Amino acid sequence: MRILLVEDDRSAARGITFQLQQHRMVVDVADCGAEALELARLYDYDAVVVDLMLPDMEGYDVVTKLRASRIEAPVLMLSAVARTQAKVRGLSVGADDYLAKPFEPEELVARLQAMIRRSKGFSQPRIQMGPLSLDLGAKEVAVQGRAVHLTGKEYAILELLLMRRGTVLSKENFLDHLYGGMDEPDSKIIDVFVCKLRKKLQTAGANNVIGTVWGRGYIIRDAAGNSAAARSGLGESRLATA
Repeated sequence: MRILLVEDDRSAARGITFQLQQHRMVVDVADCGAEALELARLYDYDAVVVDLMLPDMEGYDVVTKLRASRIEAPVLMLSAVARTQAKVRGLSVGADDYLAKPFEPEELVARLQAMIRRSKGFSQPRIQMGPLSLDLGAKEVAVQGRAVHLTGKEYAILELLLMRRGTVLSKENFLDHLYGGMDEPDSKIIDVFVCKLRKKLQTAGANNVIGTVWGRGYIIRDAAGNSAAARSGLGESRLATA
């Protein structure tokens, strides 16, 4: 998951970033509203965390401008203001949640995970697809109830595919979410990760889970071995498991 954190307090930003990274989230930090809006228009974030008080504009204005730009990533507002009126205003301008400072890091993570999960159409933290299940909270993967050990990058790839089921994801999509634009390796590394991930899932009993759409990227297959790409007319001739 890739998160945009909008926080001008450097100490607070470092603390929040550390906590989110502990849960395998890639975090970009903006210290003002203008920078946040520019980043949000450039990158595809899974969620945005916005502090209410920023040096150039209020968090309310950031959220309003995000929604006006048709950026639909879920937004969580942070503020030392715990008054009901502030929460109501934040939600009314387009925020999805509001968390008053000080807060426990675990609560921030839990709220973010729930927001992102709901935005992708999942009501439960465990995503089930045939014999394959992924627990978003515990960051665990199992096939037919048996745990499958994945590296951090392998898990992130599978999570992204499942969370965006029905969407063909390019290598650039994966690089953005795995590295956040920092020290990105050659895009061929994604092929290596996917190859290893496929082998682990196949060994565990989940075959043909990840399909290749030639020239475009990868897509998750449903329990029947089909994919949204094939159903929408791309055709099995262009879809393979490589």
